[in-house]
Amino acid sequence: MVLANGSLSSQTGNEGTIRKNMIEDDIVECIVAMPTQLFYSTGIPVSLWILNKDKKLKGKTLFIDARSIGVMVTRAHRELEEEEILQIARTYKDFTEGKLEEVKGFCAQADLAEVEENDYILTPGRYVGIEEEEDDGIPFEERMGGLTEELSDLFKQGRDLEKEIRERLKVIGYDL
Repeated sequence: MVLANGSLSSQTGNEGTIRKNMIEDDIVECIVAMPTQLFYSTGIPVSLWILNKDKKLKGKTLFIDARSIGVMVTRAHRELEEEEILQIARTYKDFTEGKLEEVKGFCAQADLAEVEENDYILTPGRYVGIEEEEDDGIPFEERMGGLTEELSDLFKQGRDLEKEIRERLKVIGYDL
């Protein structure tokens, strides 16, 4: 099924109860969070729900966070490249064959207890975590020193721009 991402976590109506029952009945095999702007008719992000009454891996659900993939082909439309589609398909296949290698920030499997701990919210980001970034070797203190200096400069530029805007507004008769 293709559903709006709100269905992964909404508690309105009976949506939370429905998700809980689906998980406890062990029919949710995989949730894939897709990127925005895949459809011409709407820009909202969607998720793919793969449901299976006869799962090979009982009590396990695969979560894939594919929100960062795809390329913008127009200002308003994104498309997935073939390799990205194959990556999702391979990940699902590996999961169903019991050969999944979890990738931080992209895919993870969770059992019923973990989903229950997360109040039956099925947002993949909760399970896959955040992709690890490479350490660039710059010590934290040095990085923060540079960033705070840059921020201070930006604040000064903001004050200068505000002053200039106020002066120009005053010239045309609008005093703030």
